Amino acid sequence: MKISNCNSMALVLALILSYFMGISEAQLSVGFYSQTCPNAEAIVSSVVREAFVDDSTMPAVLLRLHYHDCFGCDGSILIDNVPDAEKDADSHQGLRGFDVIERAKAQLEAVCREVVSCADIVALAARDAISLANGPFYQVPTGRRDGQISNSSFAADMPQVTDSIQQLKANFRQKGLSDKDLVILSAAHTIGTTACFFMEHRLYKFRDGEGSDPAINPQFLPELQANCPQNGNINRRFPTDHGSGQTFDDHILRNIRNGFAVLESDARLYDDESTKSIIDSYFGFLSSKIGLLFERDFADAMVKMGQIGVKTGSQGEIRRVCEAFN
Repeated sequence: MKISNCNSMALVLALILSYFMGISEAQLSVGFYSQTCPNAEAIVSSVVREAFVDDSTMPAVLLRLHYHDCFGCDGSILIDNVPDAEKDADSHQGLRGFDVIERAKAQLEAVCREVVSCADIVALAARDAISLANGPFYQVPTGRRDGQISNSSFAADMPQVTDSIQQLKANFRQKGLSDKDLVILSAAHTIGTTACFFMEHRLYKFRDGEGSDPAINPQFLPELQANCPQNGNINRRFPTDHGSGQTFDDHILRNIRNGFAVLESDARLYDDESTKSIIDSYFGFLSSKIGLLFERDFADAMVKMGQIGVKTGSQGEIRRVCEAFN
C-alpha cells in the first residue's frame, strides 16, 4: 500500500517533533488520576496480578513491552489496525502482553470512560509486574496521552544485542539517557529469556564470521553452546540471567562482571571504562547494600525512561481500545 505525499510529510514531521521533544517537556505527575479515576492504578494492578498467576513469565513480558514502547512512550507499540504498524518492526518481534493491556483498558473504560491512556497502562503494568517478580515498587508519574501515529520506522533506533558499546551509548544518549541508565536498564535482563537466534553471532560468528566472544568466561562457554548448538533450534529459549532468571535481583551485575553475561549487549557493558566503572561501583565496600542500591537506581531509571517522548495536555488522544486509534 502506497502512502500519499501528504501522509508521508505528516509522518516525517511527527518523527521530527517527537525527536526534539525528548523528555524535557514531560508534564507527568504521581496520582494524576486521583480525582478523575481514583481506582485506576488498583485496576491495572489487579489485572496484572491475575495475568501473573496464569503466566509466571509476565513480569519480563510487560517490562519488555514498556521498554519497547518507551523509545517514545505513547502507546504506539499497541496499535494493530494500520499497515506497517510499529509492532510489525523486526526489532519488536516476540513482544507479548498486549492482551493484558487490553483487559486493563476494558475494565477502566467501564468505570472511567476515555480517561486513562493506554500509554499509562503500559507504564503502570510494567511497574506492577516488576514488583511481582520481587523487584521494587515505585511511584509512576502518569498523565501520558496516546499517540495517533504508529509506524515501523519508529523502531529504527532500537538497540540491538549485537551493537557495540559505542552504538549502545549513542542510542541511549540520543533519548536523553545516561551511561548509568544504559547499565541499569540493561540489567532488566535479570528476568526473562532469550532465543538461540540472538546467540548465534556471539557463540559462532563473533570475529570475521567465526569463533566465540572472548569475553565469555571459559567455564560458561560450553554451557551456552550446549544450550544453543551450531545449526540447532534457533527458537529454543533460556534465561538471560544465568542462575537467577526468575527473580528480579542484582545477580545479573555479578554475571556481567564475571564473564557470565548471556546477551552480547550485556557483556559489552564491561568493555567500556565508563559503563564498567558504573557496574564496579555497586561492589567493593558497598557490596552488602548492592541490592538496595540497584533497586533504587533501577526505579529511578524506569521513571526517567518512562518520560521519553510523552504526549501530555491536549496532545494525542485517549484511546477507547488500545490496539486502534479512535
